[in-house]
Amino acid sequence: MFGTEHLRGFLVSTTGRDADVSPERGNGTPLRRVIGPKLLILFVIGDILGTGIYAATGQVAGKVGGALWLPFVIGFVVAILTAASYVELVGKYPQAAGAALYTQKAFKVPFLTFIIAFMVMCSGLSSASAAARAFSGDYLAEFTGFFPPTLVAILFILALAALNLRGVSESVKTNVVLTLVELTGLLVVLAVGAWAVMTGDGDPSRLGEFQAEGTGYALITSVLGATALGFFAFVGFEDSVNMAEETKDPVRTFPRAIFIGVTVTGTIYVLVALVSSLLVDYRVLEGSSGPLLEVVKAGGIAFPPKLFALIALFAVTNSALINIMMASRLCYGMANERILPRGMGRVLPRRRTPIAGILFVSLLAIGLVSTGEIAGLGDTTSFLLLCVFAVVNIAVLVLRRDHVEHRHFRTPTPLPVLGAITALILASPLSERPANVYIRAGVLLAIGIGLWALNKIVMKVRGEA
Repeated sequence: MFGTEHLRGFLVSTTGRDADVSPERGNGTPLRRVIGPKLLILFVIGDILGTGIYAATGQVAGKVGGALWLPFVIGFVVAILTAASYVELVGKYPQAAGAALYTQKAFKVPFLTFIIAFMVMCSGLSSASAAARAFSGDYLAEFTGFFPPTLVAILFILALAALNLRGVSESVKTNVVLTLVELTGLLVVLAVGAWAVMTGDGDPSRLGEFQAEGTGYALITSVLGATALGFFAFVGFEDSVNMAEETKDPVRTFPRAIFIGVTVTGTIYVLVALVSSLLVDYRVLEGSSGPLLEVVKAGGIAFPPKLFALIALFAVTNSALINIMMASRLCYGMANERILPRGMGRVLPRRRTPIAGILFVSLLAIGLVSTGEIAGLGDTTSFLLLCVFAVVNIAVLVLRRDHVEHRHFRTPTPLPVLGAITALILASPLSERPANVYIRAGVLLAIGIGLWALNKIVMKVRGEA
């Protein structure tokens, strides 16, 4: 096990930034509080928007049928429940590190803290791999002939790794620009839907069409399965808590920002789902890796398909880049604090980028790309984060006994209870998740535990434990 100082340093490192920006590093310089309420709202929206809605909509439709809107409504409710827990915890402990910090404070079991952090890292990798699959599909096909999708996805991951090795300067203002581009694509879809409604196009009867026959168990599990996969589109709001130390008055700012961000994106998602089902048969959506492109083409508005495809490619690229960056910095932080083998914390001398972490997470991402399609990889992301969210919701209740001096948002007790229950249900076999999703997640965790054990052995041999 790692000691208190190692744990404290690791929790700081989980911000996804280089180590020298920590508020408690050797230079004693705190992070600048430059993020106001409006920027934070846009940051939250930008973190949520991306691959999920642009790529996974068709696979969700394949699971539920024409009632595509229903899984997104349920996913929105589950996201709000968990968001309420994050809001209480970030107000109570306005520090970076998110789920790892809350897990350690609540349960004080370092191995569990490591598992939660590693699951967050792996969720980023499976999300990036899903984005790579989306990039290599129908959106790219608008510009090129046929290329082997797996090869394109692997080259995509390697390109992101090379960009990370050169060094990526990330700022909130840049994120605002990227958010506006991604949002523009979804507003185009909504405009197409509005035009279709006004001109009498579309088939409203599809909105009540379920893929599963009957009204019993099969229908329930079909909706749960679609919701579990559709929840992939809502993940991202939890990352915003890592900006706590750079936000002006985080105790007051975060509740409003997270709730507004989740509500805005949830509303957009439900409307996009309604438009998609209204204009395109769910079987067509299911068969496309660029489902929203099918919607734009069917809408009767002369919007250039290539332009929309470019927006979509930009959206999935941005999602993948952010996730690869987050995962590589998490790996670096854990190695730097001797939670993973020290060699995984090596830095490229000239560029000062975490070369070992980038190579490690890129290899894992390539392995994931080779083992699954968008649906399976997106479902893996959802499963890993649903497990994390269940722990966070429970942590809220456990930490009620830990009183702090300042006032902060307190979520009504039933919400984290419902949040934990719904997260566990969606993570359970009741959602009819394919077995390969559990196998994929299990293999990733086995790799993490193996590295943890190897590091402990090496430290013990060297007398460093």
